[in-house]
Amino acid sequence: MRGRGSMERVATMPGELTNLTSSPLTETVASLRLNLNREFQPCPVEESDEAFPNGIFEFNITRLLAFIDAHAERFPIYLMAVADIPDYGGSRLDEQAVHSADLLRPVLLAEIAPGRYSLIDGNHRIGKARLDGAPTIPARRVSCPEHVPFLTSTFAYEKYVEYWNSKLPEIRSAAQPRNSRRV
Repeated sequence: MRGRGSMERVATMPGELTNLTSSPLTETVASLRLNLNREFQPCPVEESDEAFPNGIFEFNITRLLAFIDAHAERFPIYLMAVADIPDYGGSRLDEQAVHSADLLRPVLLAEIAPGRYSLIDGNHRIGKARLDGAPTIPARRVSCPEHVPFLTSTFAYEKYVEYWNSKLPEIRSAAQPRNSRRV
């Protein structure tokens, strides 16, 4: 998979982003920077594939889930608080699909910006969990750059790299000790 959409990135795990001050900050932020791969090949979307548009970042969910299933040891299932997942349009979901959603099937969150995850698969399951008052739901996270080969267009890929890199100054700012922040 790395050849299709690979980007060189030496990154810490998302939970380690809070420890950025433990190593030289400039090196850490620089290691998170994504470089465009001019040979990037978009993930095709077949008629039977589910694609999820997250703004301009459209992912081939069918192929991404197949990849995760084939490498399950890299994507552990954990319980996530339903309240921690923002409600983006739950009222627009198909009511029948919400009621029939399988709450045992993990939802999928993708790292859209450094250390920030967005729900890209499981909106109906989240809707049902909210409706049923479930406090937690099984979830998997897929970090950058593992989900990048599943972007469905070169435009989305280029915009993703641009967006990701635009968020690096926020990490730099957040990691500075409070008494040394610029005002």
